[in-house]
Amino acid sequence: MTQNTKPLCTGGRGRLLATSIFVAAGLTLSACGANTSAGTGTDSTVPADTGAPATVTFMEAMSSGAQKTALAKMTKDFMDKNPNIKVELQDQPDYGTLQTKINAQTAAGTPPSIAQVYGSWADEFATSEVIVPLDDYAAKSDQYQSFFAGIKKDMKLADGKTWMWPFNKSVVVQYYNPAMVPAAPKTWDEFAATAKTASTGNTVALSIDPGSSSGPAGGTALFEILAESMGEPVFAADGTPQFTKDGAAKAMDYLVRMKKEGSLVLGTNYPGQAALGGGTGAFDVSTVASYPFNLKAVGDKFKLGVAALPSGPKGPANQLAGTNIALFAKSSDAEKAAAWKYMQFLTSPEEMAYWSATTGYLPVSKDAMDQPAFKDYAAKTPFVTDATNQLDAATPLPPKSWVNKASGALAQAIQAAVNGSSSSQDALAAAQDSAMKAMKGSQ
Repeated sequence: MTQNTKPLCTGGRGRLLATSIFVAAGLTLSACGANTSAGTGTDSTVPADTGAPATVTFMEAMSSGAQKTALAKMTKDFMDKNPNIKVELQDQPDYGTLQTKINAQTAAGTPPSIAQVYGSWADEFATSEVIVPLDDYAAKSDQYQSFFAGIKKDMKLADGKTWMWPFNKSVVVQYYNPAMVPAAPKTWDEFAATAKTASTGNTVALSIDPGSSSGPAGGTALFEILAESMGEPVFAADGTPQFTKDGAAKAMDYLVRMKKEGSLVLGTNYPGQAALGGGTGAFDVSTVASYPFNLKAVGDKFKLGVAALPSGPKGPANQLAGTNIALFAKSSDAEKAAAWKYMQFLTSPEEMAYWSATTGYLPVSKDAMDQPAFKDYAAKTPFVTDATNQLDAATPLPPKSWVNKASGALAQAIQAAVNGSSSSQDALAAAQDSAMKAMKGSQ
């Protein structure tokens, strides 16, 4: 989710590091990618909606399953209501590919009208003035005040300005097999004890995937949550890595202890989901967006249990996951006006309720919870109401361009410590050193 380069004219993320992509491709983002007639990324004027014909290109990664179907339906409904606007969905197979494609097209001066972005991507795009600040847009929206507090915070960058509009958001929960886990653990100590008891025979209670140096995954997100719950976040508010502090040390010792007790194993490609569905795992710790996939994996073998994450000594912690939408400055005024209309349509209470009920993502506004579609969904899946309310408190990783690379160093540390090739202390010290170099190299 990261990148940081200086603006350079070149002419005509799911969590991935973009800096390496730019270096490998010999590309940098360009402030001159902005259409001068439409203004640069620092122009906050909201174009008037004149009803002129316009085509909006939306580069996104909702390329399969219910996500693809739901977004296609929502987009068609929007175009039916706005016949002067054509929305072209440019779906990419994953967030890594999405980021690569956005970077390449932006550097070439041909960015999409709008795109899904992580905060760390937006940090680079804002620095290079290729996206539009949205403070004035948000001020004119009748939806903004209904957004959850965590969502509003997630729309901003370190400069305090709103640079993104919300889209697919989620928080992390625990999924479990009630036959192995009689009741969802309330604390992380209880979770470890329950996991140890459930790990018998071929069953290892929890499987996680930390990811890699270039693509940290769900196991690293779990570590980051554990650290905050047990001490302090792994990143300070300004994005400074703090991997050698008490929280990170306790989180690493916790995972190492679970591995030694036979209740944790590392894997790849959603191993918790596969183990839970295959009957060889008791838990899967992942986002609410995993719910439809976990249901499919479990089938009719048992009734899937879902609960909020346990709490640690410092209380509960959760991570706000998912992406937002950025509006690119290269677009004409007519395209910006059309794109803004579409962006607001996607976050309208009716559409957010449908999106949530269909995909498992959470609605970004409180008003959406009053919609019939969401109420019906929540009646069938009661956990979703509590998960949605967590959007007031759940926090994203700092939207700084080096954070993904720093999290990648954590992924390597988790692999080394849990698999026993390094002590927890040495693994975290090495990760801290790598993360600080990434931060300094990006400033």
